[in-house]
Amino acid sequence: MRIGALEAGGTKMVCAIGNEKGEIFEKISIPTKTPETTMPEMIQWFKAKKIEALGIGCFGPIDPDKDSPTYGYITSTPKLAWKDYNIVGAFEECLCCPVGFDTDVNGSALGEVTFGQAKGKKNIVYLTVGTGIGAGVYAEGKLLHGMLHPEAGHILMRRREDDHYEGKCPYHKTCLEGLAAGPAIEERWGKKGIELQDRDEVWDLEAYYLAQALTDYILILAPQLIILGGGVMHQEQLFTRIRSYVKEMLNGYIKTKELEDIDHYIVPASLHDDQGIMGALELGRRAFEEKNS
Repeated sequence: MRIGALEAGGTKMVCAIGNEKGEIFEKISIPTKTPETTMPEMIQWFKAKKIEALGIGCFGPIDPDKDSPTYGYITSTPKLAWKDYNIVGAFEECLCCPVGFDTDVNGSALGEVTFGQAKGKKNIVYLTVGTGIGAGVYAEGKLLHGMLHPEAGHILMRRREDDHYEGKCPYHKTCLEGLAAGPAIEERWGKKGIELQDRDEVWDLEAYYLAQALTDYILILAPQLIILGGGVMHQEQLFTRIRSYVKEMLNGYIKTKELEDIDHYIVPASLHDDQGIMGALELGRRAFEEKNS
């Protein structure tokens, strides 16, 4: 089966062709500008590939509710050119094929569950830490949706006493994204994270905030596995610190086999940064199956 996959991000649109086995045949990156500029380029590329279905993992907020009149729309995004844009409808009209749709982080979670280290698990959290922070939640064998979808990057945080940074998020200031995403690291310390690799104090504070969030997710969602991806998590020294802080914050309250083996419970992404595209392939496969069942 020939499936198109789109990982729609705020700075770039990664378009790929693959199959239901998660094999990726080709991939290109197109800058995210405006719908008027970016969409025709993507549509033209996918049209030439003769795909049978398309899966989209998209930056949000989005409307993933198929019973909603705005299903398939990018909704209240701060990327104003894309606000209230019907991205699913635009692709369906031009490509004449089924389109699967979810958030980019739910797509990454689905990629890990379908093709990666989370295969066989019914409950996982995938957190991406990069330009923004978002979480994909796979609960009881399904991607989690409700009135919307998880926006777990915007949970409100308790700021550490020695941190006086006001927070980067334009909506909440000191939410997780406002304190720990890449732009917050750069603004707080005056350099990009990649230039701060040897500064222990940078990564200790980052680990503290990420661990605080993971502790909340553990207590609310009880995931069987937590996967951390995104550009900031390429700083591998974070993992040891995060695990240590999570144990400290839980303070022995929860005792499970997963937490006893925390090195294999809080882990890096396993699909070489292709988990989002592979999840989009699975979204496309599911859309094709639903339409033809």
